[in-house]
Amino acid sequence: MGDVSDRIGRPTDNGQIGIIDPECRLIGLHLYDGLFKVIPFDNKGQLKEAFNIRLEELQVLDIKFLYGCSKPTIVVLYQDNKDARHVKTYEVSLKDKDFVEGPWSQNNLDNGAALLIPVPPPLCGVLIIGEETIVYCSANAFKAIPIKPSITRAYGRVDSDGSRYLLGDYNGLLQLLVITHEKEKVTGLKIELLGETSIASTISYLDNAVVYIGSSYGDSQLIKLNMHPDAKGSYVEVLERYVNLGPIVDFCVVDLERQGQGQVVTCSGAYKDGSLRVVRNGIGINEQASVELQGIKGMWSLRSSTEDAFDTFLVVSFISETRILAMNMEDELEETEIEGFCSEVQTLFCHDAVYNQLVQVTSSSVRLVSSITRELRNEWNAPAGYSINVATANATQVLLATGGGHLVYLEIGDGVLTEVKHSQLEYEVSCLDINPIGENPSYSQLAVVGMWTDISVRLFSLPDLNLITKEPLGGEIIPRSVLLCAFEGISYLLCALGDGHLLNFLLNTTTGELTDRKKISLGTQPITLRTFSSKNTTYVFAASDRPTVIYSSNKKLLYSNVNLKEVSHMCPFNTAAFPDSLAIAKEGELTIGTIDDIQKLHIRSILLGEQPRRICHQEQSRTFAICSVKYNQSGGDESEMHVIRLLDDQTFDFISTYPLDTFEYGCSILSCSFSDDSSVYYCVGTAYGRILVFMVEDGKLQLIAEKETKGAVYSLNAFNGKLLAAINQKIQLYKWMLRDDGSRELQSECGHHGHILALYVQTRGDFIVVGDLMKSISLLIYKHEEGAIEERARDYNANWMSAVEILDDDVYLGAENSFNIFTVRKNSEGATDEERGRLDVVGEYHLGEFINRFRHGSLVMRLPDSDVGQIPTVIFGSVNGVIGVIASLPHEQYVFLEKLQTSLRKVIKGVGGLSHEHWRSFNNEKKTVEAKNFLDGDLIESFLDLNRSKMDEIAKQMGVSVEELCKRVEDLTRLH
Repeated sequence: MGDVSDRIGRPTDNGQIGIIDPECRLIGLHLYDGLFKVIPFDNKGQLKEAFNIRLEELQVLDIKFLYGCSKPTIVVLYQDNKDARHVKTYEVSLKDKDFVEGPWSQNNLDNGAALLIPVPPPLCGVLIIGEETIVYCSANAFKAIPIKPSITRAYGRVDSDGSRYLLGDYNGLLQLLVITHEKEKVTGLKIELLGETSIASTISYLDNAVVYIGSSYGDSQLIKLNMHPDAKGSYVEVLERYVNLGPIVDFCVVDLERQGQGQVVTCSGAYKDGSLRVVRNGIGINEQASVELQGIKGMWSLRSSTEDAFDTFLVVSFISETRILAMNMEDELEETEIEGFCSEVQTLFCHDAVYNQLVQVTSSSVRLVSSITRELRNEWNAPAGYSINVATANATQVLLATGGGHLVYLEIGDGVLTEVKHSQLEYEVSCLDINPIGENPSYSQLAVVGMWTDISVRLFSLPDLNLITKEPLGGEIIPRSVLLCAFEGISYLLCALGDGHLLNFLLNTTTGELTDRKKISLGTQPITLRTFSSKNTTYVFAASDRPTVIYSSNKKLLYSNVNLKEVSHMCPFNTAAFPDSLAIAKEGELTIGTIDDIQKLHIRSILLGEQPRRICHQEQSRTFAICSVKYNQSGGDESEMHVIRLLDDQTFDFISTYPLDTFEYGCSILSCSFSDDSSVYYCVGTAYGRILVFMVEDGKLQLIAEKETKGAVYSLNAFNGKLLAAINQKIQLYKWMLRDDGSRELQSECGHHGHILALYVQTRGDFIVVGDLMKSISLLIYKHEEGAIEERARDYNANWMSAVEILDDDVYLGAENSFNIFTVRKNSEGATDEERGRLDVVGEYHLGEFINRFRHGSLVMRLPDSDVGQIPTVIFGSVNGVIGVIASLPHEQYVFLEKLQTSLRKVIKGVGGLSHEHWRSFNNEKKTVEAKNFLDGDLIESFLDLNRSKMDEIAKQMGVSVEELCKRVEDLTRLH
């Protein structure tokens, strides 16, 4: 590990270049103008002392090592002070620590030449990729071909001898460049268009015509190059897409379903790969079919024979009847009959049974029916005077409870139902389960029973119904659904209560012992639990007002909410037409759907084909408005079109478009209302000095007013019923005035000068927090009586800001262009004016991400009874497509977690042996200081992935139990 930074030197404009000599003799780095840093290494890979060589060329565009040279040789593409571009070669003399003039050079290249591709042996030499020509150059050859004007962003070598290269340009066009040669002598170049991909940042040819296109402007892709073009003339076939949210230039947090759960809608991508992404926590259901049905009380899927791979019937139970649905030849659900079933009553439970049989339990009996002939084979009737209240079954066993606390256990044979055991309990039974989780998939050795009155769960052994374990649940709420399940080879007992809480226990299947009790709130209504499988993995669906899927990852239970409103019942329905589907009963409707990949975040992409730059949401009109740029490519001419678009917030369809003038960027957008005006408006600030005020009427953007400003409107805020705008170096306040003719206009009220460029503004009450291009954060206050805006305090550090947000009345958060975040506090208690006029830096942290926007909000349900529900959070979006959360922790929790972070740093080694403390230190051109008042949540949560012995070690240092530590860290994970 070494540090290659130099105290002096101007960082390069065209980005850092790091290259390795093909013979592995040295590493070359171009980090500062005029310097080439060399790190030699020996054949064991040991790095030697680094040294700098002076490089005369100051405007370097690209540097590469050449192949096939006896001494390490670099080729430099540079621009001179007359803007002409040339190529030079240098040999690196390790002995003299200097350059020696290389074997050749080439002057006056294409003005757009920007990329060098060194060609491996036997051909050697280099390709110089320009905007209008491609040149092959070596000591003894020079070949050039003209190309259609384009800027090449990435290349990938196809053959090991370097005779074919894939080139990707900024429009996402993929071309094949072929070097023609005879007997190791280059005879010419050929280029052919293959098709369109995402805008490539990297191209890796894998094998067998399969190529990976890595993109930082859109989704990355795995593509196949076909021998023959498709109907559109393209040779490119996309096999897979890999979601990339970057660059996120803006986003908003909305609750579209009005369920108390935020979603983030981002402006993502660039150029033609621009898109909106709807990012939400939880799982989506893709609806395949649905039918209107009221009052569903239960659902079960059945097969027509034991050997069948797919389900045939869907049994739907109502309060006084049972209906049976099946898929017909047209893949539609239609009603059918199972003659042996009793259909005039409510079904309590159904299941497939051994010997091609089906079981139906109603309040009066258990019926055994042939799944082939559909006739009744056997029936067990409830004792006279008793009715069956709850029941459950698997392929060979039935367990039921009748009134008076009777628990009855039956076994299923070929055409026979045998009552094996009957037990009298002291209270009524509220729920049951005998889902087999042992060795035998169709027989359970345990029964779990939830009780009324004493509010407990009990485990009984089967077949003898001996009580093994009794676990009192505490509280007044009865268990409504219990389930035995196994995830990743670990057995659990889940117990759902009538108030939306879920308890889970680790279950020892041999002793029946329950340990590691955990309680979590999933919603507010009773929950019913069902298992289902998807991609050969077991999941549990908890149906309630906040439906949730429970699954296990790294032997930890995780909860992912499902993007549906209330669900009363769910069962797996795996048919040939819709494999791995679920049947879901919600208010008045039965839906068959498949479930998305089960992961924490669900991302929906709305590809726009243009670049969205600003976004905001308007609750009243149920719309989004975006400022966006469309790049037109026609016959070599390029033009930009700037527009404001209105989108429906459910379908994301464009419903209205307002064109801006040529080159008139939309810089800011806001939905707001004004004093003494009940309407809601969209306000847009543009880069060449206009504020436009729109209203949504009949789904159209109507321009109500426009105001000319002297400069770009970088930011707009709703402020005490007025409009606050940041215009170049000043902050300006406008009021909304009624003219005599009934029309409205923006009228300037007051302003504040004194910024370099006021780019980011946030407000709270009468306070205005400004993020400046260079001058960090300042705090202004609006004085009503004087109708004036004054500066109250500022941070005197020089920070180039990229985003600001107000955390609370006194603390403000900022992000700057060296990938750091920091917090400042207003010093109201200061003794002197000088102290009160200073914003004190209280927190500093190196994030390693360039943040474009902060917004208050959260991606998770805020459940009122959890400790974390009260912790305020801010979401950020970055250029790399990262969405992150910054949570403001109470002091006691901060101190505890800081201690945990310190312990973890000792146990968890950083990537590449880098020190975590060093990486998180606030670091810009002016200073480097240790991080303070920020904690690394990702590091803290990695505690949960440690093995038990490391957990014990850390728990010892912390002086708390491992269970307590796990609980506190798991609580944190529920913040995001």
